[in-house]
Amino acid sequence: MTTANERVIEEPMVGTAGQPAVDRAVSPGPAAAEVKQRLALAVGAALLVAGLILVMFVLPAEFAVDPLGTGARFGLLPLGVVGQQVDELNKAAAATAGAAGQSAILVAQDKPFQQESVDFTLKPKEGMEYKYRLDKGEALLYSWKSTAPVDYELHAEPDGAPAGYAQSYEKSASSGASGTLTAPFPGIHGWYWENKTDQEVTVTLKTAGYYNLSHEFRSGQPTKNKTFQ
Repeated sequence: MTTANERVIEEPMVGTAGQPAVDRAVSPGPAAAEVKQRLALAVGAALLVAGLILVMFVLPAEFAVDPLGTGARFGLLPLGVVGQQVDELNKAAAATAGAAGQSAILVAQDKPFQQESVDFTLKPKEGMEYKYRLDKGEALLYSWKSTAPVDYELHAEPDGAPAGYAQSYEKSASSGASGTLTAPFPGIHGWYWENKTDQEVTVTLKTAGYYNLSHEFRSGQPTKNKTFQ
């Protein structure tokens, strides 16, 4: 036992030759090497799976490239074909828009000049489309107005395009618009109007040009075709 006047002195531990003891780093053992090997295998497997998904599914569905035939087997190849068609149509539309300022000043026409004034009644929450068949370079002069604001889109469906594809020219909400449309490609060009109000709305469309055919589309009804002589 020690008395109150005694102090306990702790001496530092000493190592060999009287030097202080130093902790020694533990070198990696077999367990650490095994962990690294497993991690490398997991990364390699993930890369392999990602590569297979790319070749088997992504390339056929996005780019119509099917080196293993899995795209055709799972029905993905048509998606890629349609995607490529849409991409080409968008590029063609962009190129045409860029060259719009270089269009011909004078274009001769063999078809007779046409004028039309037509009224469409839209019930509450009802929408409809009205389009003219135009060849590339043909101009359509138009002016329309409605008894109340409607949502509308001026767009076109190119000949040979995938079902459901449309090239949009203008999309907004208004009670009227006027202008001149020059068709950048052959197809049907026109409007979609939608009445989002709770009241009946009448749309009056006036056009002029060298068209010879128009189409009226309404949901649940047969298409109405009009021929111009």
